[in-house]
Amino acid sequence: MSETEAAEPAAEPAAENPQIAVEREIARREAIRADAVPLLDPREGIPPVICDAAGLERVIRAFAAGHGPVAVDAERASGYRYGQRAYLIQLRRQGAGTALIDPIACPDLSGLDAALADAEMVLHAANQDLPCLAEVGLRPRRLFDTELAGRLLGHPKVGLGSMVENVLGFVLEKGHSAVDWSTRPLPEDWLRYAALDVELLIELRDALHAELERAGKLQWALEEFAAILATPPKPPRPDPWRRTSGMHRVRTRRQLAIVREVWLARDRLARERDLSPGRVLPDAAIVQLALEAPRTPAELLALPAMRNRGARRHQSVWLRAVTRARNLPEDQLPVPSQPGEGPPPTHRWAERDPQAAKRLATARTVVAALADEHTMPAENLLQPDVVRRLAWSPPAELSPATVGGALRALGARDWQVRLVATPLAKALIRLETKGEL
Repeated sequence: MSETEAAEPAAEPAAENPQIAVEREIARREAIRADAVPLLDPREGIPPVICDAAGLERVIRAFAAGHGPVAVDAERASGYRYGQRAYLIQLRRQGAGTALIDPIACPDLSGLDAALADAEMVLHAANQDLPCLAEVGLRPRRLFDTELAGRLLGHPKVGLGSMVENVLGFVLEKGHSAVDWSTRPLPEDWLRYAALDVELLIELRDALHAELERAGKLQWALEEFAAILATPPKPPRPDPWRRTSGMHRVRTRRQLAIVREVWLARDRLARERDLSPGRVLPDAAIVQLALEAPRTPAELLALPAMRNRGARRHQSVWLRAVTRARNLPEDQLPVPSQPGEGPPPTHRWAERDPQAAKRLATARTVVAALADEHTMPAENLLQPDVVRRLAWSPPAELSPATVGGALRALGARDWQVRLVATPLAKALIRLETKGEL
């Protein structure tokens, strides 16, 4: 080799075409899925359910002595019980194995929380489980959400079973996801299902972490995880009865009063009996009671919505609620729903503010194109509510800086602002310059 040849630096490899990189990643996932095998049993077998203080103390010691992230999952009894409390909590950590904890028998997990204070907790769809975990004292300080990671990476299916199959090549049995987890004792096949939900969660986390690094999206994910933990619990909704399904059919204030009185009566019964409100009385029945306003037991029982045995069981409760609403003076009737804080429904924009409607269409087009470029759903690149609010009330002077500031004030993360502020500002300025606003 000559001195000249030796002195020449090696040529840098050409950057891979983004589209080719995406196609390569899709092919890799398809190859993994094609070779997927069923995962039938936990590696260490089904652990016993922890139901007492002594067992919980053993779990605390074992998990404190373990290392690495902690996989966490919770099973609720949605559709069966009142509220969203956890009826089983599953954990897994390297060096500690898997633990299944009954949070009804062990309602205070603050000792476990303290032992895991420095650990990263791995959850799938964390927003679903964090509230019920907080109720028993488990509050992650660091989080990795495998579902959200999958969204940022553009995985077409982000359910836990799909992610485990497409990323790790194992098939999880998902037949018990909607069972009544308040059942005691829990059947063995349910416990097997629950243990398998955390069996590979840490391996999934590690694989997604590496994929995020390869895609240059790790920092984006970390900002999203931190935002989840920093978001305070939502306050109770005012007038929750207004969210009854089918409310669009209710027209008069007297009908609104019936919905309110029956809804409140149902909620009291559901809370007392620890039942899902829909099992006590379906929303469709509440709306039918409001529209028909029965005066007698016979009229009430003649309604199609009253054919359900659960609804008929408390017929006197519903009739009293309808009668209370019927007898309310006019000044005590609820008013129609008032406009909430923020923009009106977007289907009204073209009539109320055509300029805002044009801004919204432009902003949505920009966000959709950027999301496609970065291979993720548009709602994960920028939350739809943020797009709506920006379009409805943009900065007085449009520029990348002012649009970025507005996005931050609306809750957008730094990575989102870096990606979308300049393209959004340029598009809105072009719209303004063309005289279309």
